[in-house]
Amino acid sequence: MASSRPARVAMLEQFKADGVQYMFGNPGTVEQGFLDELRSFPEVQYILSLQEAVVVGIADGYARATRKPTLLQLHSGVGLGNGIGMLYQAMRGHAPLVCVVGESGLAYDSMDAQMAADLVGMAKPVTKWATRVVDPQSTLRVLRRAFKVAATPPYGPVLVVLPADVMDQDTTEDAVPTSYLTTTSIPDAGSIEQAASLLAGARHPLILAGDGVHFSGAQAELAEFAEAWGATVWGADWAEVNLPAEHPLFGGQLGHMFGEASAKVINPADGVLITGTYTLNEVYPLLDGVFSPGTKVVHLDLDSGAIAKNFPVDLGLLADPKQTLPKLTEALRRRQTGEQKSDALARLTKAQQDKKIAAIEENATFLSGVGQDPLSAELFGFELAKQLPADAVLFDEALTSSPGLFKHLPANLPGHWHQTRGGSLGVGIPGAIGAKLAHPERTVIGFTGDGGSMYTVQGLWTAARYDIAAKFVICNNGRYRLLDLNIEEYWKTVSVEHHAFPDPFDLDQPAIDFVKLAESLGVRAVRVEKPEQAAPAITEALAHPGPFLIDLVIGRSS
Repeated sequence: MASSRPARVAMLEQFKADGVQYMFGNPGTVEQGFLDELRSFPEVQYILSLQEAVVVGIADGYARATRKPTLLQLHSGVGLGNGIGMLYQAMRGHAPLVCVVGESGLAYDSMDAQMAADLVGMAKPVTKWATRVVDPQSTLRVLRRAFKVAATPPYGPVLVVLPADVMDQDTTEDAVPTSYLTTTSIPDAGSIEQAASLLAGARHPLILAGDGVHFSGAQAELAEFAEAWGATVWGADWAEVNLPAEHPLFGGQLGHMFGEASAKVINPADGVLITGTYTLNEVYPLLDGVFSPGTKVVHLDLDSGAIAKNFPVDLGLLADPKQTLPKLTEALRRRQTGEQKSDALARLTKAQQDKKIAAIEENATFLSGVGQDPLSAELFGFELAKQLPADAVLFDEALTSSPGLFKHLPANLPGHWHQTRGGSLGVGIPGAIGAKLAHPERTVIGFTGDGGSMYTVQGLWTAARYDIAAKFVICNNGRYRLLDLNIEEYWKTVSVEHHAFPDPFDLDQPAIDFVKLAESLGVRAVRVEKPEQAAPAITEALAHPGPFLIDLVIGRSS
């Protein structure tokens, strides 16, 4: 049993015991007690941001880059409220965040005092677990549970409310490292054989994969199974590198808006393996008819809630993909006839040839326009690929500009590419800051749009304050371009003729001067408007020792 000391001090001892390096936050009066104690704990550095959405976004980027529980601090009901949207993003992206929120104290529960709020109730929809410390003698026990829950698959954010009067009371709890779980489970041999039996005969096999593959570290195992089965892999709930983008069997990502688009990919399949995701995660998903009648469906995941979440499956396996996929590959090969193996190889060979031909044709078309076409996201990505170090980390929130940018920056290496999740704009700038803190030795670039950047542009100030040398690219087309595309799809569904886009989609009245804005926040910036300006701007950005922003002006009619 430790010596008696205030819970606010013991809490920081717990963070030290767990090896916490950073506390991301925005301070308030009800947290001032434990924040004041931080001066005695130099091991835990406080990273200040100017708005709570930025706090959560930086923590999210750091957690995704490290795959470790990450600590952040918000201020009472108003601060938590500002961070809710980004906590939703973190929940959808399975980021292991531990969010502590201060409040005035238990003694004031009956008073309906200023800033009083049901913090646990506010947080429940966007967290795995939310709780409130009510006894100083359980402070560290609750915090350890929070770290464990955040880091247990499926990863996700948790919230702990810290009443100031509880934190000021003494505790004798020991600060000891959190106990984490080993989840490398494998199904029994009979279940593996059953899965192989269900899938082996498929003539049109399909794999739906998501970020559970990344969290398991099962990228190579997924590739091997896909090759043995001759199955195309499509991404769903996919924001990490679960299969290299240039792998011949990677078909792309299913759309995030309309279930009808996903059904066109899934319906032809007569055998489906789902792993690391659930079906399906569009904004407007299909309620039925996703799988064709008679299609055999096997679902492998460490997330029990994902398996058969929305549609029945023939077999659900609660297990670790990294440990299980090799067993399933072996069983599949034993089950396959000679003809089935030949068909699988033929599908793989055809995919290799088709992808190679498509790449050659697309590259030739692009190169034929270099020097003639206006500045585009693809041209910028092409120039960036020439100069980018091999170990670079890219955080992608470019949205409608992403397909062009990443034609020449393919997401092939796990841990080197992260994409926005959850539909909350504004993750590109803070996400890159968090990733750079996680990997200070690497080049880190965050991509966002002009609309998304304005949700969290305050993050540039944090990058300048702590000299976090991330680079930022704002794809500036003067619009919420994604809304243009989505409403065009909507017009089709309700038989409305194409007409002028709604005025609220426009961001050019007045135009935002991102160079001046960045410089006012302490970050060096340049504006790129012409093709010949791209390469010099990239050179300058990569050579600059601190944070740097490129305002990339694209997609304009004039």
